[in-house]
Amino acid sequence: MEASTVLRRADLNLIPALAALLDQRHVTRAAESIGIGQPAMSSALARLRRLFDDPLLVRHGRVLELTPMGQALLEPVHDILAGLEHLLTITPAFDPDNDTRSFTIAASDYVTLVLLRPLLEELYRKAPGIRVNVVPVNLATPVAIERAQIDLAVVPRQTMTSRMPHIQHRELFTEEYVPVVWKENREIGDVLDREAIERLSYVRYHDDNSAPALIDAQLAALGIEPRVALTTLSFALVPLLLPGTQFLGFVQRRLLRQTHLRRDLRILTTPIPIDPIVEHMYWHPVMHSDPAHHWLRERIAALASNI
Repeated sequence: MEASTVLRRADLNLIPALAALLDQRHVTRAAESIGIGQPAMSSALARLRRLFDDPLLVRHGRVLELTPMGQALLEPVHDILAGLEHLLTITPAFDPDNDTRSFTIAASDYVTLVLLRPLLEELYRKAPGIRVNVVPVNLATPVAIERAQIDLAVVPRQTMTSRMPHIQHRELFTEEYVPVVWKENREIGDVLDREAIERLSYVRYHDDNSAPALIDAQLAALGIEPRVALTTLSFALVPLLLPGTQFLGFVQRRLLRQTHLRRDLRILTTPIPIDPIVEHMYWHPVMHSDPAHHWLRERIAALASNI
């Protein structure tokens, strides 16, 4: 069957409903997610089943599960939605002085401070119509990139899966973790060895919605188990929690430049091999040629080369 014939048979208004049903796997929640009533979503599901000649969702106990056809449609339908949404915002050229645009960027608080804050300063001066919405990085970030639900993600290369060969990316900068204590800490000299890591009270970054920090994953791979005394949801808080305590923390070196407490901290050396962080910028191919998106990527890359 020719593509034009298929398109005449299909109702493109069903695409958002299809995406919601495949994501939510629940008719009522799918209806709520796109702002329609449950009867309308049930009707859309019936039409989709006729269109694909497949039930798409089948009941298994008390939950609905995707059929093989539903699984096969999951990624393509999000690519189609991303393309349609992007089609409505793309312009043939971009004038940063006058054009308006909103971008969503996934980034940690660390990246927000060292890279995106300078970006916002530049946008304020050179592109006043550009708005940036920063969302936290979590385990769903790779899926959000694959589905073009966000414009960019700035994350360590090590956190991305290898199943995304089509996703565009660009290396931005390399960072290193350094061990840090309060300058008056008398429980440790200037060298942090394995015994000291397991002896000192440790301030750990961890968020239930994200993977462990790369430093903690590396320590675990080396069989090192720090004695965790405090867990924080923020990278940026780690250096702020050390002064006045005997705690130990691992901090990204550039982050230390962002805190006025730098003079109260002491950076240690360590023989423990700790791999650097390689921060990359990731985006969906559908956005690659958009002039505004390209302009923003170039500004981020330029700033990253100078931080």
